[in-house]
Amino acid sequence: MNLQDLYRHVILDHSQRPRNRHALANALAVRLLNPTCGDEVTLYLTVEQGVVADASFEGVGCSISIASASMLTEAVRGLPLSEALVLSRAFRRLVQGEDADVTKLGDLEALSGVRQFPARIKCALLAWNALEQGIRGEPDEP
Repeated sequence: MNLQDLYRHVILDHSQRPRNRHALANALAVRLLNPTCGDEVTLYLTVEQGVVADASFEGVGCSISIASASMLTEAVRGLPLSEALVLSRAFRRLVQGEDADVTKLGDLEALSGVRQFPARIKCALLAWNALEQGIRGEPDEP
C-alpha cells in the first residue's frame, strides 16, 4: 500500500472540506496535542440527557487528523454516550489493525489504511482520544 491508496476520496473530502469545524458555545471542550507531529484538536460536545446533541472541532494538523475529526463529529451526533464510546473503541481497533465490527463504522472504515503507517495511527486517533477523555470527564492536556 502506498500513500496515494491511503488518502482515499472520503479522507480527502473530509480533510479539504471538514464538516463541523467551529467552536460550540456552552459545550464540553477537550483540547489534545500530538507532540510527535504537532497536530492539535479541540473537540466540542453538547450533551443532552446522555446523548451527543451536537459535536464540532477546531484544529490544525495533517489530512488524516482533520478528516478523522470531521468524520467523528458526524458519526457521534445523536448517539448516547455509551454508544459513542463503543464506536470509538471499534474505530480504535480498526486503525490499530485489530478485529473490529466495521458494520457500525460506515465511512470511518476509509481510515483503516492508517494501520499500514504506524506514525499515522496517532493522527487518526487524536480526536477520538479527546472524545473518550471528554466522556470520562478528564481534563484537557496542557
